[in-house]
Amino acid sequence: MRSSSASRIGAQVRALRMATGLSAGQLALASGISASMLSRIERGLVSPSVETLERLAQGLHVPVSRFFGDQARRTDFCHVRAGQGLVVDRIGAVADYRYELLGHSLSGNLFVEPYLVTLLPEAGPYVTFQHPGLKFLYFLSGSVTYRYGAKAMEVGAGDTLLFDATVLHGIELIHSGPVSYVSVVSTLRE
Repeated sequence: MRSSSASRIGAQVRALRMATGLSAGQLALASGISASMLSRIERGLVSPSVETLERLAQGLHVPVSRFFGDQARRTDFCHVRAGQGLVVDRIGAVADYRYELLGHSLSGNLFVEPYLVTLLPEAGPYVTFQHPGLKFLYFLSGSVTYRYGAKAMEVGAGDTLLFDATVLHGIELIHSGPVSYVSVVSTLRE
């Protein structure tokens, strides 16, 4: 009878082996265990000893702790085709700032919001954004002066910004358009 712990560890060993591109025989050789033992571990038929897990970790070049993560329960994956992000009407959003949600993550303790932000022709400067989290911006087009607290910098296509979003921030001046950027906000769930 399979134990749930042995099954989870076996699935993790197999996933790591496949991710590194090793065959079962190659991992068995690199780890110093038999191929039949590796097969039984991956299928969750045996609970490997700590020594065996250490050997597998060395063969995979990962810490032993990787076998005990709850990754099997956190399997969010999101694929959004070009131009098919969900246009979001954000509460309290600035007029003429268009937000297109590019993905989502529903599990785990990290909440990530990736958006394609496009300033419509009537959009104006707005420097009082302020919210929890870490914010990453990647500018795709246009040129603006971006304000972060007491700092102001000119940014354009290809430039990035990464900052603590609890500080007042936003576009202070639009130099040329159209302006679009990718905005990713990461926060810890309560």
